[in-house]
Amino acid sequence: MKIDFSDYALGAGVATGLVNTSPAVRSSGEILATPAALTRFLTEHGIPPDAVAHGRRPTEEDLGQVRTLRQEVRTILEAATEEDVVNAATALVARAGTGASLYRDANGRWQWYIATSSNASLADELAVLMGTGLLGALRTLSHDRFRHCTAPACNGMFVDTSKAGRRRYCMPDICGNRRNVANYRARKLTDTKDAPQDP
Repeated sequence: MKIDFSDYALGAGVATGLVNTSPAVRSSGEILATPAALTRFLTEHGIPPDAVAHGRRPTEEDLGQVRTLRQEVRTILEAATEEDVVNAATALVARAGTGASLYRDANGRWQWYIATSSNASLADELAVLMGTGLLGALRTLSHDRFRHCTAPACNGMFVDTSKAGRRRYCMPDICGNRRNVANYRARKLTDTKDAPQDP
């Protein structure tokens, strides 16, 4: 796998997505329950890791390693200091990163990339991708962008890579919609109570 240093949003997005597959976040339970679920996760995030190239599907061993990685990434997102983020994310990159190199992108421009070793496990490739993304997000956006979801009763986390930096929910399509529905119902209830009663 070859990871573009400038595309920190991809790695940070995968980190966010992975952390929020946990049963500690999802009331529906473990999202990564099977190797097939892990395959879906990778596909949804557009990740074609070398470790699953040539038609090999993730195994139970891969699944266990990725679940362990998920907790490590959550610890990074919850880190109290920038130094803690840097140290832990750098350790992720060191697992299978082979060093930075310059490659030409599709437009012929030179870009910095980090490649993973050819024998890296799936979890180690993901560690390099997420570690690079988290380091890039910290450097470019700041530690303030590593956040807890603001939805009540949600234990999710995310890295806000949006331009405006105003994201509030770990999964806007789920947590944000739930919050909007709850607010709408509360307004309707208030409107009903405030409406004049027929004699």
